[in-house]
Amino acid sequence: MIMADDKDVLRDVWFGRIPACFTLSPEETTEREAEPYYLLLPRVSYLTLVTDKVKKHFLKVMKAEDVEEMWFEYEGTPLKWHYPIGVLFDLHASNTALPWNVTVRFKNFPERDLLHCTSNSVIEAHFMSCIKEADALKHKGQVINDMQKKDHKQLWMGLQNDKFDQFWAMNRKLMEYPTEEGGFRYIPFRIYQTMSDRPFIQKLFRPVSPEGHTLTLGDLLKELFPAAVCAEDEPKRFQVMIHGIEPLLETPIQWLSEHLSHPDNFLHISIIPAPSD
Repeated sequence: MIMADDKDVLRDVWFGRIPACFTLSPEETTEREAEPYYLLLPRVSYLTLVTDKVKKHFLKVMKAEDVEEMWFEYEGTPLKWHYPIGVLFDLHASNTALPWNVTVRFKNFPERDLLHCTSNSVIEAHFMSCIKEADALKHKGQVINDMQKKDHKQLWMGLQNDKFDQFWAMNRKLMEYPTEEGGFRYIPFRIYQTMSDRPFIQKLFRPVSPEGHTLTLGDLLKELFPAAVCAEDEPKRFQVMIHGIEPLLETPIQWLSEHLSHPDNFLHISIIPAPSD
């Protein structure tokens, strides 16, 4: 079954944006008042990759000795830059009013919560290691290992410079599989939840059952997070978000993996408590 124009889905995912308002924490020392800074954040990118302008804006009102590594928090929670921006928003702020209010900090870096990110090469290394891990699950690493260094660079530059066509010209190779297999070897996915101390759930999961049936998002959740799948007559306890939408649980997991994965080739699934209205 071919879904509605799939290229449009890829494009919509890539160009998804979140309006954000960055304000400097009152705990920072400034020479004069810092105006907030507004920015449209690409869902598929990383905070530290797209906030150079934010940094420049706030440095104007600060003394050099008051500036250490920039980091971000939302309502007191430090935001992990190595999670894609869309995941951070869905996990922490999806039922709040826009713009997303993000607090900027330059002091008291939370060592226990965040990884340091001193340059874009740190982001690139993280991104490429995710792609390699995803390809190990999908194709035993054969596709990524057959690529040349410049092909790897093309994936990274596509993300860094927000070039959809440049990225997908190479990424489409990572999305191929032999027709007779009906999908990838395993689906690269991560399930996040705010209510847990575990960073995320990740397990081996095949897109097709041993009997040859196509498995769905609902099948994945039944196995790994059954509380998110409720019976007809039960009130909904959780929202299952991918890129800010709640896909139907009957959607084949293989289709989701090919179309709603982030550029790092993982399907990032956020499970949040359903709003009680």
